[in-house]
Amino acid sequence: MIELTGINKTYRVAKRQAGLGRAVKALFAREFELVRALDDVSFRIGDGEMVGYIGPNGAGKSTTIKIMCGILVPDSGACIVNGYTPWLDRKSYVREIGVIFGQRSQLWWDVPVIDSFELIRDIYAINDQAYQRNLSELTELLDLGEIVKTPTRTLSLGQRMRCEIAASLLHDPKILFLDEPTIGLDAVSKIAVRQFIKKLNAEKGTTVILTTHDMQDIEALTERIILIGKGRILLDGSLDELKKRSSERKTLVVEYSGGLPAIIEGMVVNESKEGRLVLEIDPFTLPVSDAITYLASQTELTDVSVTGATAEEMVAALYREYSI
Repeated sequence: MIELTGINKTYRVAKRQAGLGRAVKALFAREFELVRALDDVSFRIGDGEMVGYIGPNGAGKSTTIKIMCGILVPDSGACIVNGYTPWLDRKSYVREIGVIFGQRSQLWWDVPVIDSFELIRDIYAINDQAYQRNLSELTELLDLGEIVKTPTRTLSLGQRMRCEIAASLLHDPKILFLDEPTIGLDAVSKIAVRQFIKKLNAEKGTTVILTTHDMQDIEALTERIILIGKGRILLDGSLDELKKRSSERKTLVVEYSGGLPAIIEGMVVNESKEGRLVLEIDPFTLPVSDAITYLASQTELTDVSVTGATAEEMVAALYREYSI
């Protein structure tokens, strides 16, 4: 279980104007600015939950993750993860967690991946039986095969990310922190990583905290989202609740073989081509079923599909709502 209570973190950042003269002056009299990265952040995450931690760049996501990992110490507040305070009990605590930063590697660049795995085995003091079992399972599930015999620098991004995930799971962590785990991956690799994370959560009950700008990752993996903006928690709820908040708008795509139907109140045309019409429907003014019935009475429908707002549109609406 993860519990953050009143976490605050402020950075002291050096500032100066452009120009050689100001650069020389800054050597003797530096100016600093205080940046409030986290402001009274509090939330709880239960065992086995998969949570999406989202927000724009600079919102405080990575700072929060680093505090929960024990890398950073907050200015004030409490953080308890499985009974540990991360920055005070680091040696015991890190055995409980796995961390993947999409833009940082924990694998040695010039040696085969398996050598990095063996180093990680020694760091975490994993016994040989558990190491071989986990290595065999992860190699099969992530389709590593001959990849582990290859130097990290020669791997594609997708291959490296699969190895990063394996490296983070060799010691059977109870909690997995994922910071942009699919950044830069192709569609096939993204799907493979998502499927593996879902399977890991289902079979082992691993708690997963995911930060990403890819809302398809959020939709595919999580049922709960926590929105942070300007260092403050703005929203904490289920993805279904977010969808209900955005359910006032429906997109109706119809394909037809007759004449172009007339548009009535409650419909807005987003796209109109011969034989195809994309409409935005306000279900409070015109129920979707009534809209389809009306269109069917006006022309011969060959195909109809109804969708709500996409995850990206819903989150963009939240950003606008909270002015972040």
